[in-house]
Amino acid sequence: MSEASAPRSICLLRLSALGDVTHVLPLLHTLRKAWPEAEIAWVIGKGEHRLLDGLPGVRFIEYDKKSGIKGMRDVRRQCGGRFDVLLQLQVSARANLLSAFIPARRRIGYDRSRSKDGHGLFINERIADRPGIHVLDAIASFAEPLGLQRDGVTWEMPVPHEAHEWARAQWADDGRRSLVISPCSSHALRNWRADRCAALADHAAAQDWRIVLCGGRSELERRTGDAILAAMQRRESALDLIGKDTLKQLPALLARADLLVTPDSGPMHIANAMGTKVLGLHAASNPNRSGPYSDRRYCVDRYDDAARKYRGRPASELKWGTKIEAEGVMDLVTVDDAIAAFERYRGAIG
Repeated sequence: MSEASAPRSICLLRLSALGDVTHVLPLLHTLRKAWPEAEIAWVIGKGEHRLLDGLPGVRFIEYDKKSGIKGMRDVRRQCGGRFDVLLQLQVSARANLLSAFIPARRRIGYDRSRSKDGHGLFINERIADRPGIHVLDAIASFAEPLGLQRDGVTWEMPVPHEAHEWARAQWADDGRRSLVISPCSSHALRNWRADRCAALADHAAAQDWRIVLCGGRSELERRTGDAILAAMQRRESALDLIGKDTLKQLPALLARADLLVTPDSGPMHIANAMGTKVLGLHAASNPNRSGPYSDRRYCVDRYDDAARKYRGRPASELKWGTKIEAEGVMDLVTVDDAIAAFERYRGAIG
């Protein structure tokens, strides 16, 4: 794209969730690198804004999902004038409707195969249809209609110094490796059984690894953490940090881990962005689409088994992105699977 036709203002619309807004960061850095003088606004959810607050070169416009149409009108007021480009990075009904309140000349959205809930009614351009790619790569392809090609993957999450100080204070730098377990996704059917988390934790503790539990302040997360601790034989080796960190401290905490164990969740993608390896637990979702982007060598992948059991056909015959969030699906991930993945990591680091 010539300098004369470069956009002067760009709006990104991606409200949630924590993992998905993390996937937007490489796209944002591509835009910033190409057009450092362009105004970039990001319409984002409340919690996601807390995670990314302080990101340079972007003006956040927060939308509270509970505010309905009133909140959408407020977003319109905050937009000010008309944007040259709107990148409509979310296809939910709420996001589609909200996009109608954002004035823009070019309105770029997803290809038809990824569209739903009337997405096509709110856009006037589409990205190329490339099936079988990771969520991050699909989001990154929104740069292509603007004449840009991504030349790398950069996250650069805005983590303040005091957050790193807090994380360093949680345990001593004594040479022991740390296995951080974030047991809960926002989708309960993606979560692994607490007793299986405990068995993996005991195996790691037997290798003199420190065990750290982390998570938010919900009742489910507290109950799950308590169940893991109760089932552990070596619970004295576990540090319970569930409910004790903030969204700003979470990336710093995950950066201190040697390895994170988690189902498909926001912490999975935040840890990946911070350079931490992830032992992902996958049966309800496809790790090739939504697993840790940089390195999936230590993931447990039972997605094809889930497809055959719950959909009656192999994963290769399902629509790309199909979730299999069925009762009991995560039981397909065995303790032996997770221990084998943990030992693959131990073997890799020597």
